[in-house]
Amino acid sequence: MAQMTIRINGYAYTVGCEDGQESHLLAMAEAVEKRIDSIKALGGQSGESRLLVLAALLMADELHDQAIELERLQAAGAGAGGSEKRPRLARLAERAEEIASGLEQP
Repeated sequence: MAQMTIRINGYAYTVGCEDGQESHLLAMAEAVEKRIDSIKALGGQSGESRLLVLAALLMADELHDQAIELERLQAAGAGAGGSEKRPRLARLAERAEEIASGLEQP
């Protein structure tokens, strides 16, 4: 298992990931950083915990909207690719929880 240090909002976090998944982990950290930057742009300088919670809520909202859209498409009988997205969403949620449980602050 690889150990990486990612930076989010100026803070370093050491996170474990599967070998070969380092670039994916960096991309996820960048996605979190992007949401934190958008929260800051709205004028709210908050504590670190609050920023991370708000970023997590933004991402959860996006996943929720995607899940609703997926259900709508499946109910409408839309295409062959729709049924493949639900397991992917479940894997993404599971992976996010694995990463969150492995976060360590130095």
